Amino acid sequence: MAVFIFTACNAPKDGVMLLMETSKGDMKIKLYDETPQHRDNFVKLAEEGFYDGLLFHRVINEFMIQGGDPESKDAAPDAMLGNGGPGYQVPAEIDYPTLFHKKGALAAARMGDNVNPEKKSSGSQFYIVQGKTYNDEGFIEIEKRYENMKRQQLFYETLESYKDTLQSIQESGNQEAFMAMRVKIEEKVDKKLADQPKLSIPDEVKEVYRTVGGVPHLDDSYTVFGEVVEGLEIIDAIAVVNTNQQDRPLEDVKIISVKVIK
Repeated sequence: MAVFIFTACNAPKDGVMLLMETSKGDMKIKLYDETPQHRDNFVKLAEEGFYDGLLFHRVINEFMIQGGDPESKDAAPDAMLGNGGPGYQVPAEIDYPTLFHKKGALAAARMGDNVNPEKKSSGSQFYIVQGKTYNDEGFIEIEKRYENMKRQQLFYETLESYKDTLQSIQESGNQEAFMAMRVKIEEKVDKKLADQPKLSIPDEVKEVYRTVGGVPHLDDSYTVFGEVVEGLEIIDAIAVVNTNQQDRPLEDVKIISVKVIK
């Protein structure tokens, strides 16, 4: 998949303001100047009308609402959604802890670390954070969850180096050798994990998660490139709709339009 790089000679200095009109109400969104490629790509798609008529196709209460799949436009109720895009990716612009997953944060969806170790963003799919508030016990759980996510990432990266050997052993039917190789890989992963920096949530970020809420375990892994500055209640209205087993709303929630207003 191609990587999209957008440069604008006359990019605005104070962010870009957008109005996202949805079937549940309107949200005013600011795109950050700290993430210029994501900002300019989102503006480009908005001005082309790319998002008009698309659905929030994945909705999870106390987590996030996701849209931007072009295949969701006029999609049948039983259609599997979430794999569409404009045919390119955007390089990661992760700027943690300056930009983090507080309630209302606009961030780019992406493919998993096992196939996307550079954390490149989808060219069009995005999510808006709802999340929840956290206390000190919650932060301990978040740190554990972050470590598990990091371990999984390191496991896939290490596995890539041994996949041919593992396949050969598996084809030979030597279960003992396969398990021994698995143990060797796990030991390497544990050693790499020990050398990794631990997730450290700054006090000022923790205070936002305590009071406003959000999704801390996604920090430093996905590009946050904007935030809802008016209309947080619309996120809540969308997040509580009834969904099917694929987290798609049973009644379509549409993006009517996305327009640049500043």
